[in-house]
Amino acid sequence: MAGNDMRTPLARVIHLGSAKSGTQDHIRQRLTAIVIAPLSIFFLVGLVALTGADYETARAWLANPLVGILALCLVAAVIVHMRIGMQIVIEDYVIAEGLKHLSIIANTLFSYGIGLACLYAVLKIGFGS
Repeated sequence: MAGNDMRTPLARVIHLGSAKSGTQDHIRQRLTAIVIAPLSIFFLVGLVALTGADYETARAWLANPLVGILALCLVAAVIVHMRIGMQIVIEDYVIAEGLKHLSIIANTLFSYGIGLACLYAVLKIGFGS
């Protein structure tokens, strides 16, 4: 056991830090990053291929079921990654407990609000409304 480990014996056994969710958040953050990388490359290649195309061509590309599903996967991964990353910053740097809890709630609501807006946009384009 390291002499500078400030955790309780129970925290050492279950691998939790002071925020009580560090290991799970770390793993989720890394998994979402792994998912985001190839999906981002796919969309960047698609956008480059659409350079100079008209709106209908770009809309038809995004309306393709495979592209739409991949877009929704990218949105979900980015939203989860963003929410976890900001929550970690809040937990590390906001000292006042009340403000910390309000900030985490605001971060969660903001993240899911942005996610719903993106979901709506992709579905609207995908179904051609």
